[in-house]
Amino acid sequence: MLSISEIKTGKTIILNSEPYLVIWNQHSKMGRATAVMRTKLKNLITGSVIDKNFQGADKVEEAEITKTEAQFLYREGENYYFMENDNFEQFSLPSSVISESANYLVEGIEVKILYFSGRPINIELPVKMTFKVVDAPPSIKGNTVDGGSKQVTIETGIKITTPLFVKKGDIIQVNTQTGEYVERVN
Repeated sequence: MLSISEIKTGKTIILNSEPYLVIWNQHSKMGRATAVMRTKLKNLITGSVIDKNFQGADKVEEAEITKTEAQFLYREGENYYFMENDNFEQFSLPSSVISESANYLVEGIEVKILYFSGRPINIELPVKMTFKVVDAPPSIKGNTVDGGSKQVTIETGIKITTPLFVKKGDIIQVNTQTGEYVERVN
């Protein structure tokens, strides 16, 4: 069991029999009042985010989440299909669970699958991934008033803000947690 001082960003806890990831926390104590831990929790099964306050004596159970390597195969309707690397077992996860991670899924990419109570509940992407730029507006000489950036479209269809020198056909690295351009790969 975790006390409120052990509830930190990145921890997984069990609340109402479901696993939650702590995505934000703030400890506060005012005067003679008991300590309060304010948190934002992401449900790892449904993808919903809730606000939850824990009081001084509250305790929560830490969720046992296991991770295995898997390969993204394809998308069909609202489901994303994966294959485990260990036993070649295939399974699907709905788009409501994968949410923003779907923006970075390319067929054949390796991801980590999160398991809770023996069943797959979500995915974890590598922090940095490489993508091909499929559409980029031409750079106009002297167009640096706005800081020298432009919007390009990568192979998954999402738009990324990049420096002006990035052009169609380039391979770029993107931070999947922030959605920001990292560097151009040769």
